[in-house]
Amino acid sequence: MAVVIFDLDGTLIDSAPDIQGAVNEMLAAEGQSPLDLATVTSFIGNGLPKLVERVIRHHDMDMAQHARLTADTLAIYNQSDSELTRLYPHVIDTLKTLKAQGHRMGICTNKPLGPALHVLLHLDLGDFFDVVIGGDSTDRKKPDPMPLQRAMADMSTETILYVGDSEIDAETAVNTGQPFALFTEGYRKRDIADIPHTQAFSDFRDLPGILARIQGKRLR
Repeated sequence: MAVVIFDLDGTLIDSAPDIQGAVNEMLAAEGQSPLDLATVTSFIGNGLPKLVERVIRHHDMDMAQHARLTADTLAIYNQSDSELTRLYPHVIDTLKTLKAQGHRMGICTNKPLGPALHVLLHLDLGDFFDVVIGGDSTDRKKPDPMPLQRAMADMSTETILYVGDSEIDAETAVNTGQPFALFTEGYRKRDIADIPHTQAFSDFRDLPGILARIQGKRLR
Protein backbone atom coordinates (compact mmCIF):
# COMPACT_ATOMS: atom_id res chain seq x y z
CA MET A 1 0.00 0.00 0.00
CA ALA A 2 1.17 3.51 -0.80
CA VAL A 3 0.08 7.07 -0.20
CA VAL A 4 -0.59 9.20 -3.27
CA ILE A 5 -0.99 12.95 -2.77
CA PHE A 6 -2.35 15.06 -5.61
CA ASP A 7 -2.27 18.69 -6.53
CA LEU A 8 -5.75 19.87 -7.57
CA ASP A 9 -5.98 22.65 -10.18
CA GLY A 10 -4.33 21.62 -13.43
CA THR A 11 -3.83 18.08 -12.13
CA LEU A 12 -7.18 16.50 -11.29
CA ILE A 13 -9.35 19.37 -12.50
CA ASP A 14 -9.30 22.08 -15.14
CA SER A 15 -10.66 25.02 -13.16
CA ALA A 16 -9.14 27.80 -15.26
CA PRO A 17 -12.44 28.87 -16.90
CA ASP A 18 -14.11 29.44 -13.52
CA ILE A 19 -11.04 31.27 -12.22
CA GLN A 20 -11.02 33.42 -15.37
CA GLY A 21 -14.70 34.23 -14.83
CA ALA A 22 -14.08 35.36 -11.25
CA VAL A 23 -11.07 37.47 -12.24
CA ASN A 24 -12.94 39.15 -15.09
CA GLU A 25 -15.97 39.90 -12.93
CA MET A 26 -13.66 41.54 -10.39
CA LEU A 27 -11.94 43.50 -13.16
CA ALA A 28 -15.27 44.65 -14.60
CA ALA A 29 -16.27 46.00 -11.19
CA GLU A 30 -13.01 47.98 -11.18
CA GLY A 31 -13.58 49.36 -14.68
CA GLN A 32 -10.79 47.23 -16.16
CA SER A 33 -10.67 45.18 -19.35
CA PRO A 34 -11.07 41.38 -19.19
CA LEU A 35 -8.25 38.87 -19.51
CA ASP A 36 -8.26 35.95 -21.92
CA LEU A 37 -8.12 32.36 -20.69
CA ALA A 38 -4.48 31.81 -21.65
CA THR A 39 -3.36 34.83 -19.61
CA VAL A 40 -5.32 33.85 -16.52
CA THR A 41 -4.09 30.26 -16.81
CA SER A 42 -0.51 31.51 -16.88
CA PHE A 43 -1.16 33.25 -13.54
CA ILE A 44 -2.36 30.06 -11.77
CA GLY A 45 -0.17 28.04 -9.45
CA ASN A 46 1.02 30.03 -6.43
CA GLY A 47 -2.36 30.55 -4.80
CA LEU A 48 -5.06 33.19 -5.20
CA PRO A 49 -3.20 36.12 -3.59
CA LYS A 50 -0.30 35.71 -6.03
CA LEU A 51 -2.73 35.32 -8.95
CA VAL A 52 -4.47 38.58 -8.04
CA GLU A 53 -1.08 40.25 -7.62
CA ARG A 54 -0.22 39.22 -11.18
CA VAL A 55 -3.56 40.56 -12.43
CA ILE A 56 -2.93 43.88 -10.68
CA ARG A 57 0.54 44.18 -12.21
CA HIS A 58 -0.77 43.21 -15.66
CA HIS A 59 -3.34 46.03 -15.52
CA ASP A 60 -1.05 48.50 -13.70
CA MET A 61 -3.60 48.80 -10.90
CA ASP A 62 -3.01 50.02 -7.34
CA MET A 63 -1.21 47.30 -5.38
CA ALA A 64 -2.51 48.88 -2.17
CA GLN A 65 -5.87 47.37 -3.12
CA HIS A 66 -4.45 43.85 -3.27
CA ALA A 67 -6.11 42.50 -0.11
CA ARG A 68 -9.51 43.88 -1.09
CA LEU A 69 -9.30 42.65 -4.67
CA THR A 70 -8.18 39.21 -3.49
CA ALA A 71 -11.17 39.01 -1.14
CA ASP A 72 -13.50 40.21 -3.91
CA THR A 73 -12.18 37.63 -6.36
CA LEU A 74 -12.49 34.84 -3.81
CA ALA A 75 -16.07 35.84 -3.00
CA ILE A 76 -17.00 35.84 -6.69
CA TYR A 77 -15.28 32.50 -7.24
CA ASN A 78 -17.09 30.96 -4.27
CA GLN A 79 -20.41 31.99 -5.82
CA SER A 80 -19.62 30.43 -9.22
CA ASP A 81 -20.48 26.88 -8.05
CA SER A 82 -17.65 25.52 -10.22
CA GLU A 83 -19.99 25.36 -13.21
CA LEU A 84 -17.16 25.44 -15.78
CA THR A 85 -14.69 23.23 -13.90
CA ARG A 86 -14.09 19.80 -15.39
CA LEU A 87 -12.19 16.66 -14.43
CA TYR A 88 -9.37 15.63 -16.71
CA PRO A 89 -10.11 12.43 -18.66
CA HIS A 90 -9.98 9.13 -16.75
CA VAL A 91 -9.44 10.77 -13.34
CA ILE A 92 -12.41 9.07 -11.69
CA ASP A 93 -11.56 5.61 -13.00
CA THR A 94 -7.95 6.01 -11.90
CA LEU A 95 -8.93 7.11 -8.40
CA LYS A 96 -11.26 4.11 -8.17
CA THR A 97 -8.43 1.81 -9.27
CA LEU A 98 -5.98 3.22 -6.73
CA LYS A 99 -8.53 2.98 -3.95
CA ALA A 100 -9.41 -0.61 -4.90
CA GLN A 101 -5.71 -1.46 -4.74
CA GLY A 102 -5.65 -0.27 -1.13
CA HIS A 103 -3.74 2.97 -1.64
CA ARG A 104 -4.58 6.02 0.46
CA MET A 105 -4.94 9.39 -1.23
CA GLY A 106 -4.79 13.04 -0.27
CA ILE A 107 -4.80 16.54 -1.76
CA CYS A 108 -2.14 19.23 -1.33
CA THR A 109 -3.09 22.39 -3.19
CA ASN A 110 -2.43 26.11 -3.04
CA LYS A 111 -6.16 26.68 -3.55
CA PRO A 112 -7.80 27.94 -0.33
CA LEU A 113 -9.24 25.06 1.67
CA GLY A 114 -12.87 26.18 1.47
CA PRO A 115 -13.03 26.37 -2.35
CA ALA A 116 -10.97 23.17 -2.61
CA LEU A 117 -13.45 21.24 -0.47
CA HIS A 118 -16.35 22.78 -2.40
CA VAL A 119 -15.06 21.71 -5.80
CA LEU A 120 -14.24 18.22 -4.53
CA LEU A 121 -17.82 17.90 -3.30
CA HIS A 122 -19.24 19.37 -6.52
CA LEU A 123 -17.35 16.82 -8.62
CA ASP A 124 -18.08 13.88 -6.28
CA LEU A 125 -14.41 13.44 -5.39
CA GLY A 126 -14.58 13.90 -1.64
CA ASP A 127 -14.82 10.23 -0.68
CA PHE A 128 -11.51 9.41 -2.35
CA PHE A 129 -9.31 11.57 -0.12
CA ASP A 130 -8.36 11.09 3.52
CA VAL A 131 -6.61 14.45 3.82
CA VAL A 132 -7.05 17.80 2.05
CA ILE A 133 -4.43 20.50 2.66
CA GLY A 134 -5.32 23.89 1.19
CA GLY A 135 -3.27 26.98 0.55
CA ASP A 136 -4.40 28.44 3.87
CA SER A 137 -4.05 25.23 5.90
CA THR A 138 -0.45 26.03 6.88
CA ASP A 139 1.58 29.19 7.30
CA ARG A 140 3.32 28.70 3.95
CA LYS A 141 2.32 27.69 0.45
CA LYS A 142 3.97 25.36 -2.05
CA PRO A 143 6.75 25.17 -3.14
CA ASP A 144 7.68 25.48 0.53
CA PRO A 145 7.70 21.89 1.85
CA MET A 146 5.41 22.67 4.79
CA PRO A 147 2.02 21.88 3.13
CA LEU A 148 3.16 18.56 1.65
CA GLN A 149 4.92 17.63 4.89
CA ARG A 150 1.66 18.34 6.72
CA ALA A 151 -0.24 16.09 4.32
CA MET A 152 2.37 13.36 4.71
CA ALA A 153 2.25 13.60 8.50
CA ASP A 154 -1.53 13.35 8.47
CA MET A 155 -1.43 10.28 6.20
CA SER A 156 1.50 8.01 7.07
CA THR A 157 5.19 7.50 6.45
CA GLU A 158 4.69 4.83 3.80
CA THR A 159 5.67 5.17 0.16
CA ILE A 160 4.62 8.62 -0.98
CA LEU A 161 4.05 9.73 -4.56
CA TYR A 162 3.25 13.36 -5.22
CA VAL A 163 1.31 14.04 -8.43
CA GLY A 164 1.15 17.52 -9.94
CA ASP A 165 1.24 19.48 -13.14
CA SER A 166 3.57 22.41 -12.62
CA GLU A 167 7.02 23.66 -11.83
CA ILE A 168 5.74 24.58 -8.37
CA ASP A 169 4.66 21.00 -7.72
CA ALA A 170 8.00 19.67 -8.94
CA GLU A 171 9.88 22.03 -6.62
CA THR A 172 7.62 21.00 -3.74
CA ALA A 173 8.46 17.34 -4.33
CA VAL A 174 12.17 18.12 -4.49
CA ASN A 175 11.95 20.13 -1.27
CA THR A 176 10.35 17.19 0.53
CA GLY A 177 12.48 14.49 -1.09
CA GLN A 178 9.50 12.65 -2.58
CA PRO A 179 9.02 11.01 -6.00
CA PHE A 180 7.07 13.23 -8.38
CA ALA A 181 4.75 12.21 -11.21
CA LEU A 182 4.27 15.10 -13.65
CA PHE A 183 0.89 15.34 -15.38
CA THR A 184 1.85 17.02 -18.64
CA GLU A 185 -1.58 18.31 -19.71
CA GLY A 186 -2.09 20.89 -16.95
CA TYR A 187 -0.79 24.42 -16.38
CA ARG A 188 2.98 23.98 -16.63
CA LYS A 189 4.89 26.84 -18.22
CA ARG A 190 8.12 25.06 -19.18
CA ASP A 191 9.03 22.10 -21.32
CA ILE A 192 8.70 18.69 -19.69
CA ALA A 193 12.46 18.13 -19.86
CA ASP A 194 13.04 21.31 -17.86
CA ILE A 195 10.83 20.22 -14.94
CA PRO A 196 12.33 17.73 -12.44
CA HIS A 197 10.21 14.59 -12.27
CA THR A 198 10.42 10.88 -11.52
CA GLN A 199 7.88 9.99 -14.20
CA ALA A 200 5.76 12.03 -16.61
CA PHE A 201 2.35 11.06 -17.96
CA SER A 202 -0.39 12.53 -20.13
CA ASP A 203 -3.07 9.89 -19.50
CA PHE A 204 -4.32 9.17 -15.99
CA ARG A 205 -4.75 5.51 -16.86
CA ASP A 206 -0.94 5.26 -16.73
CA LEU A 207 -0.71 6.39 -13.11
CA PRO A 208 -1.29 3.03 -11.34
CA GLY A 209 1.57 1.52 -13.34
CA ILE A 210 3.84 4.45 -12.51
CA LEU A 211 3.08 3.99 -8.82
CA ALA A 212 3.77 0.25 -9.03
CA ARG A 213 7.17 0.88 -10.64
CA ILE A 214 8.13 3.44 -8.01
CA GLN A 215 7.07 1.06 -5.23
CA GLY A 216 9.13 -1.70 -6.84
CA LYS A 217 12.25 0.46 -6.93
CA ARG A 218 11.86 1.39 -3.26
CA LEU A 219 11.56 -2.26 -2.26
CA ARG A 220 14.85 -3.23 -3.90
